[in-house]
Amino acid sequence: MSLATPDDDGLRQAVIDTARAMNGLGINQGKAGNVSARCDGGFLVTPSGVPYEDLTPGDIVFMDLAGRYRGALLPSSEWRMHLAIYQERPPAGAVVHTHSTFCTALACLREAIPAFHYMVAVAGGTRIEVADYATFGTAALSDAMMAALGPRRACLLANHGMIAFGANLRRALDLAVEVETLARQYWHARMMGTPVILGEEEMAEVLRRFATYGRQPKDLPPGTPQALEFPTRMD
Repeated sequence: MSLATPDDDGLRQAVIDTARAMNGLGINQGKAGNVSARCDGGFLVTPSGVPYEDLTPGDIVFMDLAGRYRGALLPSSEWRMHLAIYQERPPAGAVVHTHSTFCTALACLREAIPAFHYMVAVAGGTRIEVADYATFGTAALSDAMMAALGPRRACLLANHGMIAFGANLRRALDLAVEVETLARQYWHARMMGTPVILGEEEMAEVLRRFATYGRQPKDLPPGTPQALEFPTRMD
């Protein structure tokens, strides 16, 4: 599938809509966080310091994969994290970075989210790691983030927040919401006691099932077997 051009106003507006949705969903506050989407030759990212409600498509900044930008406004101060994901994770079509409350609280404690619930596998691993601390906007933070991500699609950022990526803006946002939900559930479980952590064998099975979880046959490559058991179709 071909990528949108950097000048595609539809994709630019979708980046704005996603940024606004972060705040509307309660996983971000004010001008914190940032959003980007891959396009032909690079990616489009929210600018630095502009309230989301004031953004127009022309304000969204284009960056190439060499780390150069084009536009009247500076890109988000966290452009390095977005760039690293697009450079090193070809399936990434969009990135969402938020300062969501429960993810940030755990990140300030330097605590990962363990397999207290099978849905932890939604991020692509048996736990959601927390990256080592580094000053915001630095290459060191980008490096720490990539190390914490490993094969996963989301991680926490120590004393900072969280970041997630997906095939498109909707999937990246959905994953960010799910990770914040897991962080909130884990926080509340900890308040009541010590959560029971699922074992590696069970989580390996969960990850196997997640290979086709939530996907209809039309969304899978031809001949892909379902990892889940479904009833027999009548027709």
